[in-house]
Amino acid sequence: MLVELMHIAPYAIAFTLPIALLGLVLLQWLRERSLATSMTVLVLVPLIATAVGVLGVSGFMFTPMLNTTMLVYLWVALVTVPAALLLGRGIAKRTVWEREARSRERAAEASRRELVAWISHDLRTPLAGIRAMADALSDGVVSSPEDVAGYASRISTETQRLSGMVDDLFELSKITAGALRLTMSAVPLRDVISEAVAAEGPVAARKGVHLEANAEAWPVVLGSDPELARVIRNLLSNAIRHTPADGTVAVHVDAQDDHAVVRVDDACGGIPDHELDRVFDVAFRGSSARTPSGDGGAGLGLAIARGLVEAHRGQIAAQNHGPGCRFEVKLPIAV
Repeated sequence: MLVELMHIAPYAIAFTLPIALLGLVLLQWLRERSLATSMTVLVLVPLIATAVGVLGVSGFMFTPMLNTTMLVYLWVALVTVPAALLLGRGIAKRTVWEREARSRERAAEASRRELVAWISHDLRTPLAGIRAMADALSDGVVSSPEDVAGYASRISTETQRLSGMVDDLFELSKITAGALRLTMSAVPLRDVISEAVAAEGPVAARKGVHLEANAEAWPVVLGSDPELARVIRNLLSNAIRHTPADGTVAVHVDAQDDHAVVRVDDACGGIPDHELDRVFDVAFRGSSARTPSGDGGAGLGLAIARGLVEAHRGQIAAQNHGPGCRFEVKLPIAV
């Protein structure tokens, strides 16, 4: 047995080694290509090398035994090559999914860190003011009734601002956690827009911003009234905040096919093109063209609006338009 093994070893190595080396080169060349192709090559190389080695050792004398052996190799190849293709595609899909999942996880973690940084900064400012005014009141630094009333009013204002931030965080956490539950019904957009404009009207008036609403049609959409009102108010609040005095914020409502379209136009001065895709990101505030004033929020309003619109199976987008920006919301019309 040993003598026979030593006799056929040089022939087997001589015929199989080039095939193995060729397979190695092919695998190196295919490492940046399809994983299914690499798996197929990985299966074919030992099969072909073995078949060539057997043929070489036999001296290419096609005896019945050799024919049977070659048929066995053929059937093995017919079974293993498709299996390798399927396995390679499955592994490739799983690899791509895992890579995308890791990418999403890293993006979510970066977003969480950014949110914590923004919120920590935004919470620290009103808290510092409240603490300073409370210390002034408790130490008797402020004693006249007018000053005490003024401090109390400012503390109340800052407390309301903090409460709004906490509400926004809670709403955003429900959206991102998939815990938002909507009670869907037919909602007239006329009522939603009217209530939002009436609620934001005093804010616009104090800033000297003209707020108007008009419609080509007043469609009825399928949605949840409180959440839709939150979307419109967030968009109006954002538009008013970034529109200078004597500017105009306009709401326009229309219907296109089976969707209602709500457009909110402001006079913010526009958004740089490279930032348009980020305006709905959590805590995004943009460049100086849209830098909020001191009464700005925590940068969560547009992120919440996007989450609520998508929960209604709608679409929301932003673009530069005229002297400012246009935020467009599409919602399915109730059947």
